Amino acid sequence: MSKTDGPATLTAAPKQSIIVTYHDISQCQGLQFAKKVETATMKYIVTTDSGCDLPLSLLQEHHIEAQMFPYELDGQTLHDTMRQEDLHHFYDRMRAGASPKTSQINPQEFMEFWTPLLRQGLPIVHISLGSGVSGTWNNGVLAASLLHEKDPSAPPIHVVDSTLNSVGYGMLSLDAARMRDQGATAEECVAWLEANRVRVNPWMLTDELKYLRRSGRCSRASAAIGTALHILPIVNMDATGHLFVQERLRGMSKTIDRVREIVGQSVEDAAHQTLFICHSDIPEQARQFGEQLRSEFGFRDVYYTYIGVIIGANCGPGLMASFYYGKPRTIWTEQ
Repeated sequence: MSKTDGPATLTAAPKQSIIVTYHDISQCQGLQFAKKVETATMKYIVTTDSGCDLPLSLLQEHHIEAQMFPYELDGQTLHDTMRQEDLHHFYDRMRAGASPKTSQINPQEFMEFWTPLLRQGLPIVHISLGSGVSGTWNNGVLAASLLHEKDPSAPPIHVVDSTLNSVGYGMLSLDAARMRDQGATAEECVAWLEANRVRVNPWMLTDELKYLRRSGRCSRASAAIGTALHILPIVNMDATGHLFVQERLRGMSKTIDRVREIVGQSVEDAAHQTLFICHSDIPEQARQFGEQLRSEFGFRDVYYTYIGVIIGANCGPGLMASFYYGKPRTIWTEQ
């Protein structure tokens, strides 16, 4: 895990009858579930992709299979490793001028990933990077359909559009694993995920606008004006997972203060859930931000993680984000 990861106890999303909360696990190294089941008793397999920005070791610990995104850096085609210890070097290369490019996971890659898992004879619940920011979900739906056509007797593959990016759908992946461990069926899990994905609240902020401009997430004019005047965006995601600028403020201090106000207005049952904080190589600022939110609103604990290469290639170094369960995202933006 990243050196920024500290002891944390993952707690369940609040107010859901199907799911119980986790017990306290003092001084644990990373996230742990209060109860695990043997893999032989599982009713479905949980898969996701490497854009979920959780350490590979954590996913493996909880029997979550991850499909690795491809990306290009300095003319080389690579695949994400989900090794957080590699990410400081990745962001240093971006600071030195490298411009990584990301690609979707294509249908053939999905089929190759899922085929050996289907041999276990269990349904698959796949939590995907949101369709509002990538075409990967569509490719997964197509791959699942092709596999069904190839073998109609094979277990079904449920491809869930998370409507989220980064650790937002990492949270959903952990929820899916927890439900599996508590004996839920694939259908129950999918129904819960589709009902509750809009309750994950993402808030992203950065003062490094040049990387957003390079990736097309910010216009050249907006980046130039924002940099000159130090006007910074607060980025959110709408109900269908499209990124949009919620507000703009001058200076990082005012921007953080405003995010704190928004969190206070939108969080639900903070005392019984984990706050997730992710960052692109600014661990000290991220930890200060997370501890402010934890202290002010009473989150049970905080989990810190790096933003990986897939999201990081688009946001660049210098971004941090908070994710938690709260009031549903109801805004719809025209795309």
